[in-house]
Amino acid sequence: MAEPAISVSHLVKSFGNVRAVDDLSFTVATGSITGLLGPNGAGKTTTIQMLLDLITPDSGAIHIFGREMRDHREDILQKLNFSSPYVSLPGNLKVSENLYTFARLYGVEDIPGKIDELSDFFGIRDFMHKMTSSLSTGQLTRLNLTKALLNDPKLLLLDEPTASLDPDIADRTRALLKRIQTERGVTILYTSHNMQEVEELCDRVIFIQNGKLKDEGTPAELVKKYGHEDLNDVFLAIARGTESTS
Repeated sequence: MAEPAISVSHLVKSFGNVRAVDDLSFTVATGSITGLLGPNGAGKTTTIQMLLDLITPDSGAIHIFGREMRDHREDILQKLNFSSPYVSLPGNLKVSENLYTFARLYGVEDIPGKIDELSDFFGIRDFMHKMTSSLSTGQLTRLNLTKALLNDPKLLLLDEPTASLDPDIADRTRALLKRIQTERGVTILYTSHNMQEVEELCDRVIFIQNGKLKDEGTPAELVKKYGHEDLNDVFLAIARGTESTS
């Protein structure tokens, strides 16, 4: 079997007296789309921040592409990217300036060509000249997704990738994620509160709560296991602690 794209072992992270991530272990298969799910405060964002090496675990280990993050940080970070509508890009730069700046940082070879390709896909060409601080929430989401694909990453970490998007753009974004997984073998780990989207896209889902792993499996396996109609009911049952099987 192929080595997992992500392997997290006994991860712990506390902030003062609050343990945000509590002995968390999971793997993400190479080339898969995996949902990292849980209620607000479950530890999803903290986990992603540790995967990005933005914060340091108190204990435990993170291996990405078979290499430990703390020993191979620079090489690993060149092969992944991240998008979240809740992370701000520099507001004092124009949209085009932000994209060119990140493209140079990522070492993109054909910067104009790559930006043209992605700006057309996400429909941001009409506001390339605008200051980033003036964009709407939906426009910022599209800009963040464009930025995340500039370096053709092998691993994408996405936080609510279709939040605030118009239905048409959200559909196109889901189609793009599926296409780059299929055609390029890109591994995608993402959070979402849209369970219909998760069922449509995900090969596997990981549920966490209070920083702990609650359950994992394919959407179909979990729906069957908990005896509910769909993944949204499973999500609500786990979040409420009423996840007894039928």
